[in-house]
Amino acid sequence: VVRIVTPGTVTDEALLEDHHENLLVAVHPATIPDAAEDVFGIASLDLGSGRFSVLLAQGADALGAELERLKPAELLISEDIRGPRLLQEYPGLRRQPPWHFEPDSGQRLLCQQFGTRDLAGFGCDSPLLIAAAGSLLQYARDTQRSKLPHIRGFRVERREDSLILDAVTRRNLEISETLGQSSQNTLVGVMDRTVTPMGSRLLRRWLGYPLRDHHLLGLRHGCVAAMLGVREIETARNLLREIGDMERILARVALGSARPRDLAQLRRGLGTLPALGGALATIESPLLAELLETMGDYPALHDLLTRAIVESPPVLARDGGVIAMGFDADLDELRNLGSDAGQLLVEMEKAERERTGIANLKVGYNRVHGYYIELGRAQADRAPANYIRRQTLKGAERYITPELKVFEDKALSARERSLARERALYEELLVRVSEDLDPLQRSAGALAEIDVLINLAGRAVDLNLCAPELSDAPGIRITGGRHLVVEQVSAEPFVVNDLDLSDERRMLIVTGPNMGGKSTYMRQSALIVLLASVGSFVPAESAVIGPVDRIFTRIGAADDLAGGRSTFMVEMTETANILHNATEQSLVLMDEIGRGTSTYDGLALAFAAAMHLAEQTRAFTLFATHYFELTDLPSRVDSVANVHLDAVEHGHEIVFLHQVREGPADRSYGLQVAALAGVPSGVLDRARQMLKELESGNHRSLPPLSKPPSKPPSEPLPESLQESDTARAAPDSGQLTLFREDPNHAVVEALAAVDADALSPRKALDVLRQLKELL
Repeated sequence: VVRIVTPGTVTDEALLEDHHENLLVAVHPATIPDAAEDVFGIASLDLGSGRFSVLLAQGADALGAELERLKPAELLISEDIRGPRLLQEYPGLRRQPPWHFEPDSGQRLLCQQFGTRDLAGFGCDSPLLIAAAGSLLQYARDTQRSKLPHIRGFRVERREDSLILDAVTRRNLEISETLGQSSQNTLVGVMDRTVTPMGSRLLRRWLGYPLRDHHLLGLRHGCVAAMLGVREIETARNLLREIGDMERILARVALGSARPRDLAQLRRGLGTLPALGGALATIESPLLAELLETMGDYPALHDLLTRAIVESPPVLARDGGVIAMGFDADLDELRNLGSDAGQLLVEMEKAERERTGIANLKVGYNRVHGYYIELGRAQADRAPANYIRRQTLKGAERYITPELKVFEDKALSARERSLARERALYEELLVRVSEDLDPLQRSAGALAEIDVLINLAGRAVDLNLCAPELSDAPGIRITGGRHLVVEQVSAEPFVVNDLDLSDERRMLIVTGPNMGGKSTYMRQSALIVLLASVGSFVPAESAVIGPVDRIFTRIGAADDLAGGRSTFMVEMTETANILHNATEQSLVLMDEIGRGTSTYDGLALAFAAAMHLAEQTRAFTLFATHYFELTDLPSRVDSVANVHLDAVEHGHEIVFLHQVREGPADRSYGLQVAALAGVPSGVLDRARQMLKELESGNHRSLPPLSKPPSKPPSEPLPESLQESDTARAAPDSGQLTLFREDPNHAVVEALAAVDADALSPRKALDVLRQLKELL
């Protein structure tokens, strides 16, 4: 067995997607005393590139966010772990013996792999991380039957260094996959025009792990700005296309599984480095200068591969034809023996005729006896002394000579020895490339980053993006913001909108019609912050973005039937996560909180959640709602403001303006949107009639059915409990009230007239039922 292929350890080019990492992940939990939640050590390895990282996650939600970011092809946990359901049910789960997760053995294995005495140089002292990383490395070694020389260290990631996106937020923002699980019409789909597979994967990692380091982000923004308008950028892009997937080629070289065409591609890529460096040398950017220095140049290795490998090698080395003529004298001789055997026999036959004077002497070959010299029986007595009889025929004698025997040995084994020699030379080439593996891997990383930066510069021009300003002052101020994905797929011009959040204006109550653009407005604000946090320019006329530690979203409605959670339960779970974890530096998007339950419950929950975010958390919040009662919040909390999206109604039709304006909206236009959706006209007519009655206050419950109910009506309420004519005729003030009571409500008056002490239990139940009918 040479190696064992598993979903997380695939390295063959034909089995991998160019633009996606194929990650092997190990997770190991620990219960910390006095901690509210378990802590999880997470280690991830991309065997195809050698990228190895570890991270601590606090709680099941954080673990879910990391698994959503990493999307492992294979997940390792200990056999004795009975942790969260998301671990137990994860696709590609593989349980390992508990002793594979022992920190002490893991530390020894890691130090042996990295050639160090300890792991302090990597900034890792957590037994939990060491246990996860050690188990992962052991599994990779066992399956690959190799010491994995391309894995020379790991990187300790810290969630606090990144702009944290939980699993729900990643899905709602449709970064790499839509809610319908399509890769089309996503942020990655719009932003990715990289020309190397490793550049595409790096861009996805950047978008999955946005940074909070303003200094590094400033270097990226500065590099993108310096590339704008530079004519040599297109030359550099064309040169980068010749690089190929150097990361994965080098991994296959280290594993000894590189094929001849891998080396040919590596040769082609190394040959472009001098020209690439020259094309980018004039661009003034500290980051780019550092990347070019790391990229380096490898003239000796390139020359070796040029001399050693044919121009168009075959797929497999075992078939031969890989090593170029002139590279190795022994191989050339063996090849000549195999290809020129027939000509050599003709020349030998001519020479023997001249030497012996026998005109009909023949030199031949058959598969039974091999090569021979044949003389007719009449000339047999003239055979020279060095002729050794090999076979006697009816009319001839066949001989062999020492010289012919040597030729026979060479000719018959030339093909096998040629292939063996070629395999040895090919393996020597792999060893020679492996000697430069460490700098070559750094070069591949630099080339991937250069590809991403050039891509971001190109997207900035093509999509009319602007350079964001990163500020240390709290707030998000966006002028002329756009949603990149919607803008690209929409046939109509996109309506730009502003966003103004500051320390004094932390929450916007967003109202407006259905389909008016509230969700798009909120999402585009989050995507602009996200793009700025990876080093990209942003879709806006200008953007000033202060510190943001997390982005939360509560958007859309979906149930979790497998998990036994209703739509409303999912909504409340996501809301609870936000209320527990958001900080005053978080950006929170809340859409239609409370719509999954009754009007009173939903309105109360929406109000309480909004007040918590505004008064206690003080997070930067966009709170979209159809509960117009919430538009009274700015009168209670100074940091809350109203904005709305406009629409214009013509008869029963509506025109959405998609323009954000200050102040609250006056209505939701739900019936007009229903008409656009194709709801039958009869249903719409009845809905309009019902709406008029509700708005006029003529109904406090649904209208009676066309047929009488099957059960007899309940007894009428006593006169003291019946709704007064005044209360019945009093017009309703509109929607439900939140901040004032209605003392004239019929139920309130009826309850006030009830003498609870005078009611029997049976009578009390009857009264309760009749009061309910008044609602």
